[in-house]
Amino acid sequence: MLTADASQAAEWRSLRKEILAGDAPFRSEKLHERAQATRRSVLQMIATAGQGHIGGDFSVTDILTVLFDAVLDVDPEDPRKDGRDQFVLSKGHCAAALYSTLAHCGFFSADELKTFMEPLSALNGHPNRVKVPGVETNTGPLGHGLPVAVGAAIGAKLRGNGANVYVVLGDGEMQEGSNWEALMSASHQKLDNLHVIVDRNRLQQGARTEETNGLDPLDARLASFGLEVRVIDGHDYNALIEAMAPSTTGSPVGVIANTTKGKGVSFIEDRVEWHHKVPSAEQTTQAFQELS
Repeated sequence: MLTADASQAAEWRSLRKEILAGDAPFRSEKLHERAQATRRSVLQMIATAGQGHIGGDFSVTDILTVLFDAVLDVDPEDPRKDGRDQFVLSKGHCAAALYSTLAHCGFFSADELKTFMEPLSALNGHPNRVKVPGVETNTGPLGHGLPVAVGAAIGAKLRGNGANVYVVLGDGEMQEGSNWEALMSASHQKLDNLHVIVDRNRLQQGARTEETNGLDPLDARLASFGLEVRVIDGHDYNALIEAMAPSTTGSPVGVIANTTKGKGVSFIEDRVEWHHKVPSAEQTTQAFQELS
């Protein structure tokens, strides 16, 4: 398993304190800087590896940035700490965004990002908890992450340690029936320590979600399964922070984070073909310019 980068972890702790102590404009500015740095790392990783899921990586980046830099109670130098908050990236194909986020927090050295998708690299195409600190469960097959998160939230309740569980799903992934079974269980168990966050970019592999198997009205559907629903702009850092606040109803919280697939790069944004596409050298240069 990879090991923590103590220097980077210390820098992250200091920055996190600044972010949490600052006013809304300051928080937004700092989180935006962090998110753009993550997107640049992801761009380099995918361009070097010649594979990846850049569209979904870019849509989920702001969500991951807010969670790790302003919400989660975690320790990069003690990733299995008792009582920690737990995060599950159910849309595991967007591992590059998670790896970059974890490295920037000091869970492991950022130098490891250069090995993304190489043979025998710990940073393969889907996150592996045995190899990568900060990964709570292996994900990849869609529809698995939320059921695991529900189990983790139940476990935290049984232990009474006050831990919270956050899970991010792709909106296309919401077409998997296992998610709705898990939501029904979460509501029945009154898991107010669970946040279910949907990266609602409205695109999936090959088509728009509403053309494939319509999800709308997603807010009403989540509410009908007993969730406390919050609909936000998934690229608004302060709105994301507010949406991660504790439940006010004793129910699981459902956050519909409206995002843009490929956020930050003009020729990638809201384009279905960039679900699984690698930029050319020229496109990579242009994308770096836009992200800087």
